Amino acid sequence: MYCTTTAAQRRYRVRTLFATTAYLLAIWGVTWMFRHRHPQGAAVYLLALAPELPIFAILAIFGIYLAEETDEFIRAVLVQSSLWATGVVLALTTFWSLLQSYAPAIDLVVKVPMYWVFVLWCVSFALAQLFVQRRYK
Repeated sequence: MYCTTTAAQRRYRVRTLFATTAYLLAIWGVTWMFRHRHPQGAAVYLLALAPELPIFAILAIFGIYLAEETDEFIRAVLVQSSLWATGVVLALTTFWSLLQSYAPAIDLVVKVPMYWVFVLWCVSFALAQLFVQRRYK
């Protein structure tokens, strides 16, 4: 649906590429540290925080992009898509939490770490964009 790339989109892509690279490097580094160095005490908390900082950056970059984007249609699609993605993630994580509360055996069968919530949001956001854009065709 988007035929041209705006300047704001180009800046968003570059910023997101750097933040995503930082996230992947942080995940790799933290995983390596826990597997080989076995940190203790406060280091555990600081290392666990390291991959979170690029996630905050990605979310801030998205907000900056929304502020910089001058095309109101693109901005509306992105806002609607982010709301749909947030709704999907809230519904699924609430459902999963209820399953854990009322059917504790689910944890024995399927262990889903909480860090997948952000990935779920990103996937939901991408899929929501497709559906929101279709509505305007």
